[in-house]
Amino acid sequence: MNGNDLIRYVTENLVKYFDKPKLERKQMRYKKKNSRPPLLFRWFGIIPYAILALFKKK
Repeated sequence: MNGNDLIRYVTENLVKYFDKPKLERKQMRYKKKNSRPPLLFRWFGIIPYAILALFKKK
C-alpha cells in the first residue's frame, strides 16, 4: 500500500463515519465500550479472577 492508497482509505472511512447520524455514532461507541473485557482481565489476564474466585468460595 503506497501513501496515496493509505490516504484514500483513511479519508473514505472518515467520510463514512461522519455521514452517520450523531446518535448512531454514540450507540456504536457505547456498544464497543461495553463489549470490552473488564480492566483487570485486560491488564493482568486470568490471575485476578482466579484469586477472586478463591476468596468468594470461602
